[in-house]
Amino acid sequence: QVQLVESGGGLVQAGGSLRLSCAASGRTFSSYTMGWFRQAPGKEREFVAAIGWSGDSTRYADSVKGRFTISRDNAKNTVYLQMNSLKPEDTAVYYCAAKTGVIVIRTSPYTYWGQGTQVTVSS
Repeated sequence: QVQLVESGGGLVQAGGSLRLSCAASGRTFSSYTMGWFRQAPGKEREFVAAIGWSGDSTRYADSVKGRFTISRDNAKNTVYLQMNSLKPEDTAVYYCAAKTGVIVIRTSPYTYWGQGTQVTVSS
């Protein structure tokens, strides 16, 4: 069992930066692939970024590539999402999620989900 708690969301102007954190409980955090997803009002939840258990492999949605960076600290049971050059279209609730196995971009294979943190980017 893994419990996930996101933090770091807020209101920022376009062009600004935020760093999201996701703290995980459980001793097996380092064995999970971790992902970040987001959901804007009236839209489906979409993939943002994911990182493999060791941190060596990452994957990004095209819409955030070059602006967002996912990382993890297995000693702290935490995964991060550094978001730079934010745009109004990045406004959404951001969720972290955990799964075993390889990185995938679909939501359904992710077993554990946090409650989400709101990110609002003003123009």
